[in-house]
Amino acid sequence: MKIFNAEQIRNCDKFTIENEPVSSLNLMERAAESCCEWLLKRFKNNETFQIFCGNGNNGGDGFAVARMLYQKGFDVNVFIDQTNANFSPDAAINFEKVKGISGIDIFDFNESANFSFEKNSVIIDALFGSGLNRKLEGKPAKLIQILNQLPYRKISIDIPSGLFADKLPDEDSVIFKADETLSFQCWKKSFLHPETGFFCGNVSVLDIGLSKTFVDAEPTNDFIINDEMIRKIYQPRNDFSHKGTYGKATLVAGSFGKIGAAVLATKSALRTGSGLTFVCAPNCGYEILQSTCPEAMFISGGEKIISNIETEKDSVVAIGPGLGTEDGTVAALLQFLKNYDEPLVLDADALNIISKAPENLKMIPKNSVITPHPKEFERLFGVSENSFERLETAKKNARELGIYIVLKDHHTQIITPENKVFYNITGNSGMAKGGSGDVLTGILVSLLAQNYAPKKAAILAVWLHGKAGDLAAKKYSKESMLLSDLIAEIGTVFKQLK
Repeated sequence: MKIFNAEQIRNCDKFTIENEPVSSLNLMERAAESCCEWLLKRFKNNETFQIFCGNGNNGGDGFAVARMLYQKGFDVNVFIDQTNANFSPDAAINFEKVKGISGIDIFDFNESANFSFEKNSVIIDALFGSGLNRKLEGKPAKLIQILNQLPYRKISIDIPSGLFADKLPDEDSVIFKADETLSFQCWKKSFLHPETGFFCGNVSVLDIGLSKTFVDAEPTNDFIINDEMIRKIYQPRNDFSHKGTYGKATLVAGSFGKIGAAVLATKSALRTGSGLTFVCAPNCGYEILQSTCPEAMFISGGEKIISNIETEKDSVVAIGPGLGTEDGTVAALLQFLKNYDEPLVLDADALNIISKAPENLKMIPKNSVITPHPKEFERLFGVSENSFERLETAKKNARELGIYIVLKDHHTQIITPENKVFYNITGNSGMAKGGSGDVLTGILVSLLAQNYAPKKAAILAVWLHGKAGDLAAKKYSKESMLLSDLIAEIGTVFKQLK
């Protein structure tokens, strides 16, 4: 699914109106109907909707939603700025329709400070949409501050008011804090970054029938990883195949006290389906690995640390989980990279070792995949002020180094050497535990071993990792789920893919 900026969203609306053809008023009606349908699935007529409407088309959406909810039997109040009711043409038409309904009361924004809201109230934010390009001040800012203090469920139409679609707001900006955001047709970049996504709550993307012709033709470098994309990437197994068909994966992992990381990475590689799986680890982990991962083959890499990296011929290599940064390991990794030119996966301590000197970055083979979390990324490429800036830094380095960067976050981003960015929306906070990255590394190297191209392997690995995590959280809770529970659910995800 493509992500569009604010200008592209406006152009998509305009193209749809001109080419379907459909009037802008009828398109507003579609948007309101989709919101109303979403609300009707979640509320059962005993709530009172308090709908706050601005003067633009976002307010027009709110007026139309108010009318539809009232017609469905809900109690509805509408709030406007009565001192400045200069509505857009379509909003004005919908406002007149609301005014004609005696059962809907209309109040001024100023009344909200001392208003006696019913205990069953739901606050609907239809103040400012994705076209907003300025910081909110004065009456709108004061209103949002009041609304944010109310103890009721809060829903934004299109985007939380005060938030921009594709850039950071000023540090002291006033922004509506939604529990749910109902976006039209596509995700917006601000939903996906921690500094701005915080205001959106749960995001639902509603189909309002915008032009597929425009969406298909309009260029963008930003995408959401959705089920349709995954189905196109996924390669079902051929019945007439053998273990050699699915490649060899070698994990270089573990050190004394950190053999668990090697176990997690190895188990996830096995679960993801590599034909042959090898693990190069120190001898202190031999019995643990052979007893917990009997399907994998052991390669000795030293005694208590990896001091010598040996890999199986013609295998895809992943290095990093539980590796440690002892001098012997540092020397072994740098020597290996000096003589190795095939794409590989680098994670965790492998990245920390590389970050010790800027020239080490040039040793990463082209088309490799690195999987840093924000702190590891900072050590590699320097400090960023925010996640938007960090993404730009990642794009620059992916292009210059010719590598794929899996930038781990709540919505992990895969950045390609061509500067395409793929945002993942599977996964949950239950995965925020030591070992989660090791599991991802195992999944990723396994897919590469099975001849998935690096971009497709990274996209599928991150999605699969998050999807299995969602199933584990549903079964055990976010608090109690273990990374081994996640690994056990990988098979369930593959069954669903089929």
